[in-house]
Amino acid sequence: MDIGRSLAGQSMVVAVVAALLDVLALHAVFAVAPWQAALASAAIIAADLALAAPPRTAGVVAAVHVLVRLLTALLLYRHGLPIRFADVGFLMAVYRAGAWLTGPTSVLTMLLLCGGIATGHLLTDSPTAHDWRLLLITTVSAGFMPWLVGHYTAARGAYLADIEQRARLRKQEHRAALERAVVEERAAIARDLHDVISHHVSAIGIHAGAARLALDGAANATAARSLAAVETSSRAAMVDLRRQLDLLHGRDDHGQRQPGLADIDGLIDHVRTAGLDAEVTTHGAPIELPDSLSITLYRIVQEILTNALRHGNGAHAQLDVIYLPKRVILHATNPLSPDPTPPEDAEADTPVPRGLDGIRRRTELFDGEFTYGRDATRWHITVSMPIGAS
Repeated sequence: MDIGRSLAGQSMVVAVVAALLDVLALHAVFAVAPWQAALASAAIIAADLALAAPPRTAGVVAAVHVLVRLLTALLLYRHGLPIRFADVGFLMAVYRAGAWLTGPTSVLTMLLLCGGIATGHLLTDSPTAHDWRLLLITTVSAGFMPWLVGHYTAARGAYLADIEQRARLRKQEHRAALERAVVEERAAIARDLHDVISHHVSAIGIHAGAARLALDGAANATAARSLAAVETSSRAAMVDLRRQLDLLHGRDDHGQRQPGLADIDGLIDHVRTAGLDAEVTTHGAPIELPDSLSITLYRIVQEILTNALRHGNGAHAQLDVIYLPKRVILHATNPLSPDPTPPEDAEADTPVPRGLDGIRRRTELFDGEFTYGRDATRWHITVSMPIGAS
């Protein structure tokens, strides 16, 4: 809309300037024929202002200019004044005919304009009319060349617009192809996860359940608890795997693709069943967190409790969730294992164990702070996340 108004305004400026210049050219006529000059000026102004009309009127406007210029030439000839056959408005009309008209209409309009120029010279018996070569040159220069320039300009503009349109279409097609490739790759990953990992995890749970049922209850209570923990862990793994498969397939499971910080009670029950004496204490009033932040905090708690379960020998683990006005803090502690190995399987050439490095990376994504270490008897991890960070 803004571009359209700007172009309309520019067209009006061109029409007004052309009218002023063409009327000023008749100043000598007012001294000898005032009322005829006034009528001619009014006709010229009307014809020139019509140059601001919509493009579809270009043919009619050109015909009006031919008529007005012939009448003006006859008026000047009658009073013995210098005759002008092609002024500013006329040249603009010729240009518009070439730029806005197409096909036979454009050619016929151009021939009409050229005929008007030649007729004007013949009617006024100008010196040009006595030399067919001069008449031809004058007609071509004032009637054909502006039309040709307008036609070329419009054709070039259409060509460039077509190139830009094709470029946009190619870009859209490329983006669509890339999106299809991503969707297909995600679907392939989902199929691999389902066909390979889910079958193995399901088999682990089934065999653990069968083994637990085959045990003599009283004599093998410890083994039965371990097998029950294996069953529970495999079921939890299948739930998480299904959520990930839904995410890869682009499905939203009732608006909750993955668990968040509000779901850690189920996580605590799971690690307790597996043998970790875990306790969670909440400080401050819980608030609704952005989904991405809530999911990240849940995964961090999951990693912390898994480390405590693997390396704490079933001892008591304490998790504090602290809600501040603009920050959420997780602080976890658990007794050190008699084994001096740090609470993660670190590779020899890795300065930070993989699990702790994963927590650090998740924290950095949200501009948070992550610290860990040990004192004489306990292992400490603290994660501080700003609320609302991206």
